[in-house]
Amino acid sequence: MKIEIPREVERFGPIVFHGVQKVYELDAGLRNAKNDKDDNPIMKRIAYDTQHEIQKQMAIVVPIRNEKIKLIEGVLSGIPHHCLIIIVSNSPRYPMDRYKLEKDAIEHMEHFMDRDFLIVHQKDPKLGEACAAAGYTHLLDKNGVVKDGKAEGMILSKMLAYICGKKYIGFIDSDNYFPGAVMEYVHEYGAGFTMSNSDYTMVRISWHSKPKVVESNLFFAKRGRASEHTNRILNRLISSFTGYGTETIKTGNAGEHAMTMDLAMKLDYSSGYSIEPYHYINVLEKFGGIIANPSEDVMNQQVEFFQIESRNPHLHEVKGDQHVKDMSKAAMECIYNSPICPDALKENIMEDLVTRKILPKGEKIGNTLRYYPALENFDLRKFKEVLKNQEYAGLFKAKLPEFKETKVSKPIRDTKLAKESVLPEKGKLEMK
Repeated sequence: MKIEIPREVERFGPIVFHGVQKVYELDAGLRNAKNDKDDNPIMKRIAYDTQHEIQKQMAIVVPIRNEKIKLIEGVLSGIPHHCLIIIVSNSPRYPMDRYKLEKDAIEHMEHFMDRDFLIVHQKDPKLGEACAAAGYTHLLDKNGVVKDGKAEGMILSKMLAYICGKKYIGFIDSDNYFPGAVMEYVHEYGAGFTMSNSDYTMVRISWHSKPKVVESNLFFAKRGRASEHTNRILNRLISSFTGYGTETIKTGNAGEHAMTMDLAMKLDYSSGYSIEPYHYINVLEKFGGIIANPSEDVMNQQVEFFQIESRNPHLHEVKGDQHVKDMSKAAMECIYNSPICPDALKENIMEDLVTRKILPKGEKIGNTLRYYPALENFDLRKFKEVLKNQEYAGLFKAKLPEFKETKVSKPIRDTKLAKESVLPEKGKLEMK
């Protein structure tokens, strides 16, 4: 892959937000090829060999809930061979066992593809028992099984990737119609990790376009309907503290994203559709210097965000206007209720939701989301031990370090430090 270096860089303490980067070649050949040129100061060449080395250390997670089997098969066919595929399904088991159909279809593919799949159902009681043994009861409902929700499945998949010994974890939505786009996303994850200078890195995909049929013709829309509003508010949040306007963040709702496991273990998470925008918020909460510095190593190394624009268009299942409104509301709620959100920005958020008729005028935004503490504060050795007899346990390759007890058992936004954070005074840096 050949990709331009970031044109824009926004710095917020030890956090580095790289502007959107453009891909010029999807495949730049092998390392040390005759056409290899390393003297271009504005382009980065990531050889196929380098991608291969990263993919061997990467887990790709595909969350599933009632997607068409053929659609899932297409997504799985696009994931490079050396990645470990983790499939977390929350499809219904009754009256028809939808999960059994998915598992049968995937195992049939596994036979022909000659590769490993780690397939679990989110409601498997054994997974709930493993979470409880690790002390991570936050993820469990009153019946002792993992709660419903895509975000909860994603958190579970991080725990599985960690005990599999993977260095990187990426996410691909299961409703993507273009297998070629799936393959491109994984290569772009690898490109971001190659360019990074930090163990704490996230790569987020900015879709090239989303095709729609308009008056019998294809129209390639540049931005998603929810994303443009989330991006604007996130950029305003950063500007509220720096005093300088920015438009650097373009991937507020990026479902296609990847991160180093080192970062994945340190982040807090939120529920529902808010999990992707909350990545930005939580990194600012934890490492932006507004609340506290819980990790000296992160502060020394920096947290890097890469945003890469794909070449393939993104065509996925159409889920309707209500889905877009739910996404927007969840994103705005996690920003609004953050202890680092200034009053002026809260007013902007309420105006936006009322203008778009997502909230009636005069109604409060509420606080309906759940927040989950960082996984590093829980004993995943015990999580692994409970699952040692499962059919997929042979994939657990990690030699886990000895767990050190910690008093941190809740998200940073719920701590005393968060209530003492210093925000810009209203009117001083108000965004107009």
